[in-house]
Amino acid sequence: MSIPPPPGTPDPQQPQGPYQAPPSAPYGQPAPYGQSAPYGPYGPPPYQTWGQGYSPFNRPAPVNGLAIASLVLGIFCFLPAMGLVLGVIALVQIRKRGGRGRGLAVGGAVLSSIGLVLWTLMLTTGAASEFWEGVKEGARDGTSLSVSAGECFDAPDGALEGYTYDVDKVPCEGEHDGEVFAVFELRSGTDYPDDSYPGDTHVTDIADDKCYKLRDDYAMDAWAVPEDVDVYYFTPTEDSWSIGDREITCAFGNTDEHATLTGSLRNDATMLDADQLAFLKASRALDATLAEEPVDYAEEDLEANTDWAGDVDAALGEQAGALRGRTWPSPAAKPVAAFVKDMEAARKEWAKAASADDADAFYEHYDKGYAVVDGDSAVTAREALGLATTPPSVDDYGDGSGDSKGSGDLDV
Repeated sequence: MSIPPPPGTPDPQQPQGPYQAPPSAPYGQPAPYGQSAPYGPYGPPPYQTWGQGYSPFNRPAPVNGLAIASLVLGIFCFLPAMGLVLGVIALVQIRKRGGRGRGLAVGGAVLSSIGLVLWTLMLTTGAASEFWEGVKEGARDGTSLSVSAGECFDAPDGALEGYTYDVDKVPCEGEHDGEVFAVFELRSGTDYPDDSYPGDTHVTDIADDKCYKLRDDYAMDAWAVPEDVDVYYFTPTEDSWSIGDREITCAFGNTDEHATLTGSLRNDATMLDADQLAFLKASRALDATLAEEPVDYAEEDLEANTDWAGDVDAALGEQAGALRGRTWPSPAAKPVAAFVKDMEAARKEWAKAASADDADAFYEHYDKGYAVVDGDSAVTAREALGLATTPPSVDDYGDGSGDSKGSGDLDV
């Protein structure tokens, strides 16, 4: 009995011809459907291999770094000689080693050559010096505030103390935080010894002294300045000083940081008539002397106070002489004459205060003398001339040295 062969195996009983390999595709190419690709005597390889020097990714050659640097220096015209040298070196490296960036190197060399020519012309013609002075002037302009004398502004958060870069200019007719009455430059050799920053205290002292003096040119009638208004100033900081800032801006502001000003306080020579100017100029010497009142009371320093009383006596004499020597319009003639008579009486009291032997005697004559200075006759004369008629308090004669309430500074 014969056993049939397993299914799918060749029948050994069938005659077999010589082995014929099926047709196949060339090595390395996919075979047609139903055919196999030749693998050689060792069977199929385990993975695809890459020949030496071949990469499956497209990796471009690197860009020459010196070419990039040359182009940057050429565009910004910064160190043009170096930009030209780097461009030439980059071209040599690209030719020898390969790589990209030839166009960058050529562009950088060309731009650097142009920049080198321009720099040479500027240096030989002096244009470089003018250019640098313009840069410094622009920097100085950038440190200045945007407001000038006669203009009003609002400060950041309404505060007139601390630091600020600038203020907002607003019309003086409405509410505002401050009104500029003077702007001046610190002078080298006079206000500061050299170009180094002289310090906050020194700058503030100068601002305090000069702003209070300049105030009287802008607001000549001190009686027209409200009691709640004082002098503030914008001063340079150490940082702004380093770029040429030497400007100080003087301004009026309210002593209450939550309050504002309304309307302009300006009453200078351009806004007053000849008689008003004459009266106010005659009063200047006395006002300036009253502002120099000693800080110490007579009980603490009697000599300083008696010396000052003597100065007040002299100032009163100067004022009376100026007023007496002028012909006044008829409505003001009698009131001014009565005022002069009272001033002569006030001089006697100040003379007695100047010779006082103790503090009690000093203040007795001090009070009587002050009562006449800003008394009823002064109000009547002012009214006849069309000037303010509200006398300032004694504190308002302060010189702004830091003892009066409200004075301060805003650093720029």
